[in-house]
Amino acid sequence: MKHSPKTLSFFDKVYAVVRLIPYGRVTSYGAIAAYLGSRGSARIVGWAMNASHGDMSIPAHRVVNRNGLLTGKHHFDGTNLMQQLLESEGVVVLENEIVGLESYFWDPNLALKSEG
Repeated sequence: MKHSPKTLSFFDKVYAVVRLIPYGRVTSYGAIAAYLGSRGSARIVGWAMNASHGDMSIPAHRVVNRNGLLTGKHHFDGTNLMQQLLESEGVVVLENEIVGLESYFWDPNLALKSEG
């Protein structure tokens, strides 16, 4: 799949945000899209996450859907790698869903806008 320079720059912005997600925390595709001023572009954030696999500097396992479901898990090597990575950081996952999402959720709109 070829990406236009505009798409690549959006992907790069997504990756910059994902790299800031703290250890043991998660965020959603939609929260990243909203932070980047593209509310409604959660699917494109998902495409960026899919394209990031293989780049170990991007903790893609920390991005889940708005309900805490590990919707991107099939893009990780191994059946349960996404879950294993989250659990190794102390995040509780049961049946492909984060238990107590609100306690792990990191909102870039709150965390990063308050810094700037």
